[in-house]
Amino acid sequence: MKAQMRKIAGHPAFIVLFAYVARMAILYHTWETAPAPVREFVPYGYELGQVASSIAAGKGFSSPLRFFDTGPTAWFTPIYPYFVAGIFKILGIFTFKARLIIETTNCAFAALTIFPIYGIARRSFGTAVAVGASWGWVLLPTSLLFPITWVWDTSLAALFMALIFWATLAVPEAGTISAWAGYGALWALGVLINPSILSVFPFLAAWAIWRARRGRLSWIRIAGVTALVFATAMVPWTIRNYRVFGKFIVLRSNFGLELWLGNNPGVPDTWSPWLHPNDSREEAEKYRRMGEIAYMAEKKGEAIEFMRSHPADTLRFIYHRFILTWLATSDSPADEWTAGPWYVRGLLILNVLFSVLSWMGALLSNRTKSEEALPYLSMLAIFPLVYYLTHSSLRYRFPMDPIMMVLAAYGVVYPISIWAGRMAAQPHAATPAPPAVAD
Repeated sequence: MKAQMRKIAGHPAFIVLFAYVARMAILYHTWETAPAPVREFVPYGYELGQVASSIAAGKGFSSPLRFFDTGPTAWFTPIYPYFVAGIFKILGIFTFKARLIIETTNCAFAALTIFPIYGIARRSFGTAVAVGASWGWVLLPTSLLFPITWVWDTSLAALFMALIFWATLAVPEAGTISAWAGYGALWALGVLINPSILSVFPFLAAWAIWRARRGRLSWIRIAGVTALVFATAMVPWTIRNYRVFGKFIVLRSNFGLELWLGNNPGVPDTWSPWLHPNDSREEAEKYRRMGEIAYMAEKKGEAIEFMRSHPADTLRFIYHRFILTWLATSDSPADEWTAGPWYVRGLLILNVLFSVLSWMGALLSNRTKSEEALPYLSMLAIFPLVYYLTHSSLRYRFPMDPIMMVLAAYGVVYPISIWAGRMAAQPHAATPAPPAVAD
């Protein structure tokens, strides 16, 4: 009976179901206990919600700011805004029912991420790590809370990043062109959901192609098919942007603003959210007056000039954003520990452990699975780079968290297995003879 229960608890389908129920329970509790103003006025995805509402209202892909209509935009890639807009169209714009469905589907995306987590971990490190990583994802606070606190592509992006990573490990063994075409299509979907995924595309795709070099298909052929399918999927959105703005914008237009928000004279340590045009009416007026493309170009120029003329401040900001990415605090961890309440200290411990164990798992994988270690190390080293330059948060890192969870589980399981193996290999001490009994 105990063995059967253990088998059920280790099955990925059961873990996914448990994860979904847990997230829905938290969602229910949140809506039941939150004060009415919170339930009514929590922002609907900020800029994303505004764009989705414009689509649903028949105004097209436009107007990301809450103050007024600003015309067509390329602030986002199209998939998730149209997904939210579809729900708005059916259930009403910014209605309770629409928000509930959006958050319910986000909970489903977060739970379904367990399938690729399990597949990645089992392939690279074995069943014990797969089960441990899956249950770790069930309990990870960001995985529990982000689906119900952000009407954004956060959970869906994490699911696709995990699927892409799983496919990267598996596709080199595929002997068909169709598999590589599907690999390129999967990358395209992920990037059109969240462009941050593009940062690791050259490294992961190149590794997969290099790994397949000894197969029966030419590496040039599979590279060409992957790149062709990926590039073709980008064409419709690029054409739309060119027709609307008269400029080639392959994915998004807002990099200049994000760079400026993290690199200007008003930044205290990581970024200046009060200067965002969705919070500053002055900046919003400037955005509307100049138009999106000119506004973003100006902000990019101002940010680059500040970084050039203030190298010490720029390095300080990058340091704080690096700390925020990995430890979830932009302050000194020591200051956070002494000044913060007990739950802040608990979250600090959890984030430090999660990051340390992830890096430890990556380094251990380099010793034990050297050929597959490179994709893991690439994810940790490359994915956060753009956020060190702009501004960072755990939400931005979240698409990478499924891979971190696999590595963290390996960082726990591998040392335990080595210790257990050594203990089992030790010769048993000789059993002492019983004392002689006098006649």
